Amino acid sequence: MNNEVIIRVACFSVVLLALLLGEWLSPKRKRDATTRFRQGHNILLFVAGALVVRALFPAAAVGVALYADAKGWGLMNAAFALQLPQALWVVLGFVVLDFSIWCQHYCFHKVPLLWRLHRVHHSDVAFDVTTALRFHPVEIILSMMIKSAIIVLLGVPVLSVLVFEVVLNGVSMFNHGNIQLPAKLDRFLRLWLVTPDMHRVHHSWHRDETDSNFGFNLPWWDWLFRTYCDQPRDGHDGMQVGLKQFREKADTRIDRLLIQPLMPVDSRAKGDVSPRDEAS
Repeated sequence: MNNEVIIRVACFSVVLLALLLGEWLSPKRKRDATTRFRQGHNILLFVAGALVVRALFPAAAVGVALYADAKGWGLMNAAFALQLPQALWVVLGFVVLDFSIWCQHYCFHKVPLLWRLHRVHHSDVAFDVTTALRFHPVEIILSMMIKSAIIVLLGVPVLSVLVFEVVLNGVSMFNHGNIQLPAKLDRFLRLWLVTPDMHRVHHSWHRDETDSNFGFNLPWWDWLFRTYCDQPRDGHDGMQVGLKQFREKADTRIDRLLIQPLMPVDSRAKGDVSPRDEAS
């Protein structure tokens, strides 16, 4: 596990570059004149968040798993006495983490204060691989704290955590990619992972569509809890992405993104208002 950072950075870089190339060669939706500006500030926000998290959590999730394993903490560590194959524990740990992230994502949509943080991600007026990097640093810190608590309480195997972190980074960028996939391939892939067409629905400015398709890796939780939406009502070419309140070019600057959670809800942006907003 000494090479954990190298593995993660290498996989992240390869997937990011591959998707940027794919978006250039075969985009699903047309790029606009502000694409480079918006992507640049998305990346700046990602770098800021990564630096803050690395400073606060130098060992990251894998380090937490190593510590919990050394101490024998968590339900799964206690259950290792069952002598099940290690591969089964790794798969089980991956699935548990994926469900936990789904639950966390659902809560960030439903709890007013958490939504104020998460709407930074949803306020992107376009949908491409850099949208996957656009999270407020405070949300990233909270996510790391939640993930660490889950790892400690459940004793998720170290290898599960490493595999999950690498896969989550890669698949999250993939399903935010502005890439064109054949319809048959998309339908097949949806049986096993969240595709760009599936996740794009989640970034619609229609509230009911925003509150659907919460998965990042596995699509099964949305099927199980009936939050799955197959297609956007306006079609992928005609749908509006983002939030109605934040549509100006200035809204995508990193300084505006950092203070966005403090900004009030604009009552004129009716499409963005929900009970969670009014309660905040």
